[in-house]
Amino acid sequence: MPVDPPLTPDCSSCAGLCCVALPFAKSADFAASKPAGTPCTHLAPDFRCEIHDRLRPSGWSGCTVFDCHGAGQHLTQHTFGGRDWRSEPALRAPMFRAFPVLLHLHELLRHLTEAAERAPERLYEETESARARVAALTAYAPDALTALDVGAERARANPVLTRVSEAIRASLPGPRTDHRGADLMGARLSGTDLRAANLRGALLIGADLRSADLRGADVTGADFRGADLRGADVRGALFLLASQLRAAAHGPSDD
Repeated sequence: MPVDPPLTPDCSSCAGLCCVALPFAKSADFAASKPAGTPCTHLAPDFRCEIHDRLRPSGWSGCTVFDCHGAGQHLTQHTFGGRDWRSEPALRAPMFRAFPVLLHLHELLRHLTEAAERAPERLYEETESARARVAALTAYAPDALTALDVGAERARANPVLTRVSEAIRASLPGPRTDHRGADLMGARLSGTDLRAANLRGALLIGADLRSADLRGADVTGADFRGADLRGADVRGALFLLASQLRAAAHGPSDD
């Protein structure tokens, strides 16, 4: 029986793929631009970041919130059997093409894994089936990975995630407001009751969410960059990633 891939990053087992395969655009998140397939100038020979302890003050806050959900070490250790693009330059192109695909699959698998763990009994079978399908895709060989239609896989899984979210939120107390895809940039939401709300894809950049109640809210893909979450209650929030909280200006546990 195949072993499920890791969903927690382990940079010590990766060939620095996020620092090479992905492009950066100079912005508030990245101090400089670089094209996909070009190593970051701060990538050390051992695949570690030379400025890891000072990324934010150096203008690389985007790196501090990035999470590959285990795709980096999975591609390095499983897909390519521990080989890397520096020792074998011929691997550059296939590794760099496959990494973005596996990255999307791992994030999708992270959500489906949570959904399977939290789904009501009537939805468990289809949710676990969707999870198992994506887990199997992550074991594909490089060429097969590159040929995958990630958009189609997301479209296939999203209805399952939506049904699980709706079922869980319907069973919870709260106003269950619908802000799916809403533009809430800079919104003043301090103390707002957002229990069991639908915040999928909502833009909450720079929003004031101090002491807001987000228990049981679906925050799939919600953009919390620069948001103030001090005192916010995010217990039980659906599909909340650590990277979303790291992107906030102030996290829920900050003073």
